[in-house]
Amino acid sequence: MCIAVPGRVTEVSEEAQGMAKVDLAGVVRDVNLGLLAADQQPAVGDYVLVHIGYALQKIEEREALETLSLLAAFSEEARAGEEEFEESALTLTQGV
Repeated sequence: MCIAVPGRVTEVSEEAQGMAKVDLAGVVRDVNLGLLAADQQPAVGDYVLVHIGYALQKIEEREALETLSLLAAFSEEARAGEEEFEESALTLTQGV
C-alpha cells in the first residue's frame, strides 16, 4: 500500500530549482516539486501531499490538518494493538 503524507512547506529553494524543504510531522525533508503544475507551485506555509520525496499536489490547510489528525489516531490504535499483542505473547510464554 502506498500513502502520501501532508507536509508544510518551510522553504522553497532558490538554488535547486523545483525543490523545497517540507515539514512532515516534525521531520524536515527535501521534496521535489517537479510533478506539480505551474499554477500549483507552493509557497512557504502551503501544504503539499508527499510520496517518496515528490510533492503530488498542493492541498488546503484544513484538509492537511484533518489527514494528519486521522494518521495520528491510526498510529495510536496501532500502538495499542501492539501492546495488547505483546501482553498476550508474554502471557502465553510464561504459561508454557
